[in-house]
Amino acid sequence: MRKLELHWQILIGMLLGLVFGYIMTLVGGGKEFVLDWVKWLGTIFIKLLKLIAIPLILASLIKGISDLKDISKFRNIGIRTIAIYISTTVVAITIGLLLVNVIQPGDGISDATISKLTNTYANDSGVTSKIAEASKQKSGGPLQFLVDMVPDNAFKAMSNNGLMLQVIFFSIALGISMLLIGEKKAKPLKDFFDSLNDVVLKMVDLIMLIAPFAVFSLLANVVVSSGDPDLLLALLKYAAVVVFGLMLMIVFYSMVVAVFTKKNPFWFLKQISPAQLLAFSTSSSAATLPVTMERVEEHIGVDKEVSSFVLPVGATINMDGTSLYQGVAAVFIAQALAFDLSFADQLTIVLTALLASIGSAAVPGAGMVMLVIVLEAIGFPGDKLAIGLALIFAVDRPLDMCRTVVNITGDATVSMMVAKSVGKLGKPKVKNWDDHLDEVK
Repeated sequence: MRKLELHWQILIGMLLGLVFGYIMTLVGGGKEFVLDWVKWLGTIFIKLLKLIAIPLILASLIKGISDLKDISKFRNIGIRTIAIYISTTVVAITIGLLLVNVIQPGDGISDATISKLTNTYANDSGVTSKIAEASKQKSGGPLQFLVDMVPDNAFKAMSNNGLMLQVIFFSIALGISMLLIGEKKAKPLKDFFDSLNDVVLKMVDLIMLIAPFAVFSLLANVVVSSGDPDLLLALLKYAAVVVFGLMLMIVFYSMVVAVFTKKNPFWFLKQISPAQLLAFSTSSSAATLPVTMERVEEHIGVDKEVSSFVLPVGATINMDGTSLYQGVAAVFIAQALAFDLSFADQLTIVLTALLASIGSAAVPGAGMVMLVIVLEAIGFPGDKLAIGLALIFAVDRPLDMCRTVVNITGDATVSMMVAKSVGKLGKPKVKNWDDHLDEVK
């Protein structure tokens, strides 16, 4: 019997998790049962993915750069990567602003709903913590992200997944330095990182064996932890605008893949689908990064020289889905609270969302921190920030799941574009977890 493909296994796990979670909401003590006896597997799965994220970035990026043999190639890859990421982010924000201005979901929110949402969420620790974190980020100045990118202790950076840009900086510096000392002297260190890269990718294969069961656990937990259904329904129009915009971004990526790389977009979406489904389940680009890299390299055919730089950088600075959401959310809040926005304000949203995405962490909930920065940039009253966030807080988690899918799809698309432009898009070479099992039996 033919084994069911991984993306179908994960999708079945997700659907069963949604159904099981819903059933548990109807059963007395069901929520507690999920939290005590089901949630643990999803939590462990995310921890395992985060466990290998830093070693994978370190090994693959150093291997990729040291394989180049020519620093000018790395410069070409870097410039093209940043330029394309900025372009796709501007497209995402523009799509979001166009949709929210045409559909105007904020005009349909009643005063009673605003009052109920404010009373329920305005003082929630999730909302207040996002405002505090945004104030902390904003106080650092517009170029603080450049300062934060440079580590003062490499081992400290490697001990914290939130400092991924610092790990990337160190890895690039080490890889370039290995090129400059000559191939003979660099060989022992290069062999070490080549081997480490292979080992970590094998760990990805092993971790993915429990992915269908883990996403069952994660989705069941999301369902039982969801808020008031009536409030969710009240925000349905706003959520629909965000989701529609995100779907348009997937269409945009598919068109880019078809036109620029000459690949079938349906084939592309099929190959990247396990990473998309995990992004939906975990709401974290950083946690999904190991799987994204494995799918892009082995199943799509992007050379490691390209993927090892483009994907880690994308996980930290390319937030197309999140940026689109910020454009929609900022205008939606302004519409609901009768705060007039000029054309200049909307241009400010584009610029601020673009800059905020660069320094944002690739973790769940980072989008709301960026949203506070965007709202403050257009002069939104500080005393209404908590009310504004409260309006969208109820549906933030499911939308976070959706926009993370777009984030990692954008990363994969850009990696294909860059690889095609430098002649590094080849044939897929799929590896399985048990390829060498017979050797160790």
